[in-house]
Amino acid sequence: MTIFKKSLLTLGLSALGISAFFIVSILIFMNSLYYEVNTKDLENTAKVLMNSIGNDRIKQIFKNADDEPVKIELPVNANQTYRLTLIDSTGNVLWDSHVPNELVNHIDREEITAALEGREASARRNSISTKIKRIYYALPVFDDNNVPIGVFRLSLSVPGFLARISHVIFPFVAFTFLIIIIVFSAIYAYSRSLSASLGQLVNIAQTSAPLLSTRETMEPIAQEFRSLEKAMRAMTVELNLRFEQAKSEGNRLEAILNGMSEAVFAMDNSLKLHLINPKARELFSIEKNEINSMTLLEATRSTELVEIAKKAINGGVPLDIELTFHRGVEQYFHVYASPLTNTNNYREGAVLVLQEVTRLVKLERIRKDFVANVSHELRTPIQIIKGFSETLLDSVTDKKNSHFIEIIHKNAGTMENLTNDLLILADLEDNTVNNRDMEELKVAPLINEAVSSLETQADKKHIEIVVDCNEDLTAKLYGSFIIQALINLIENGIKYSPSKSKIWVSAFTENDELLFEVRDRGIGIPPEHHERIFERFYRVDKARGRFAGGTGLGLSIVRHISLLHKGKAEMESRVGEGATFRIRIPIHQNLQ
Repeated sequence: MTIFKKSLLTLGLSALGISAFFIVSILIFMNSLYYEVNTKDLENTAKVLMNSIGNDRIKQIFKNADDEPVKIELPVNANQTYRLTLIDSTGNVLWDSHVPNELVNHIDREEITAALEGREASARRNSISTKIKRIYYALPVFDDNNVPIGVFRLSLSVPGFLARISHVIFPFVAFTFLIIIIVFSAIYAYSRSLSASLGQLVNIAQTSAPLLSTRETMEPIAQEFRSLEKAMRAMTVELNLRFEQAKSEGNRLEAILNGMSEAVFAMDNSLKLHLINPKARELFSIEKNEINSMTLLEATRSTELVEIAKKAINGGVPLDIELTFHRGVEQYFHVYASPLTNTNNYREGAVLVLQEVTRLVKLERIRKDFVANVSHELRTPIQIIKGFSETLLDSVTDKKNSHFIEIIHKNAGTMENLTNDLLILADLEDNTVNNRDMEELKVAPLINEAVSSLETQADKKHIEIVVDCNEDLTAKLYGSFIIQALINLIENGIKYSPSKSKIWVSAFTENDELLFEVRDRGIGIPPEHHERIFERFYRVDKARGRFAGGTGLGLSIVRHISLLHKGKAEMESRVGEGATFRIRIPIHQNLQ
């Protein structure tokens, strides 16, 4: 049943119910009014008749009721229409105009009881003696002391209200139902028109085809729905287009996910999975079944991944974490976790991307071991070469041979510096370095020691090193590594600063961080080299760097020392204006 058929039935039943209620209400009101009018007329007639007979005469009748028979002459019309009854104070009927026989005691009649109490009263009922529906009106009769001695009652035979209007009620009801049928038919016809129009609109919505390219329906449609029909046709085309685009995007996304070498998990706030790619299934041996009911913990059996996902959802920011799985063999992963947000910026889940870096970690480990081993193996022969070259320089007298030996000695020193720097980097990259005890040290002596070790080198270029540090400044540091980092930065400043210039070395606290700063007025570093300046063996000017005797590892060592302290290394520079290097170390560290 359509909504319009339901509306039609509802309207029809409502109209029928309202009409029936209206008719019944009118009949009840007219019935009440009918008896009220007749009762009022009867009251007036009773009083007029009582006055026409005379109060004295009526009193005399009640006083002499036992001595002489009652005889009252009524007007002819009244005698035919009305019934007069005289009742004494005990309820006995003294005289009745219509019933000559002796009547029953009337003391229990409500109008008689009221009249004997001195009140006028009326009643409506079937007469016991005449078996006819009558209206009664009783007037009290008082003696000279104003005490009720009897009742003057007049009654009128009235037909029932329905019987009185029976000759007009049928046409009235018939006319009413005729109106209802006419209204019902009009509603039905109008609803059929609307239902047909909406039926076409529903058909348009259900077919979901590109309807703008087809001709419009030939069936008539209500004018009110013309614009709606056009809007629905346009909307259907737009929805089809959006659906095809969404389907295409879904296929593209599925192809991308299937082709990724990384494992991808997408989940809601309760960590229930709603998307994983084949690599994730392969990595965690997940069967190809429905995963909507699985949680991240059930799929991966990894509490670490669960904690990472929770942090991403609760924190609302992406996370980048290294994770190791121990499942027979060690597997290393780079985990990227990002919260999923809707248009209202409400976090409704998270996405985890796991990239296995086991091979890279093993290769890096091999590289570190190789560098450390080679550096150790080369250190001794280089020191021997350097030692013998120094001996030869002291004993040789030939200038040509002396020049060759000086070249050997200089390059042996360069190689010695390189092996020393490589060994320092290997030590910094070794995880065991974090187990060394940090000490609460004064910062000023560390700076002074680094500066004093380079005074000779600075004096050769007449460079002044200015130190600015509070003598009471202390921090928890790896002292030897901080000295090494400062030496590397100051040495770079000396190498690339002009003669008779200054280098400023300072240490201070800022925003819960300890800052070491080395500033010079040297040649500066072009902007295109800023991002790579802390990489190993990276030189801005390779020829100039080798000529200056650098290994290309100094700034890389500085960066590793900063990371060792859970801090970072920074650089600001402009060409021709010098450079400023900073080491930022958090004061409230939680090193393990």
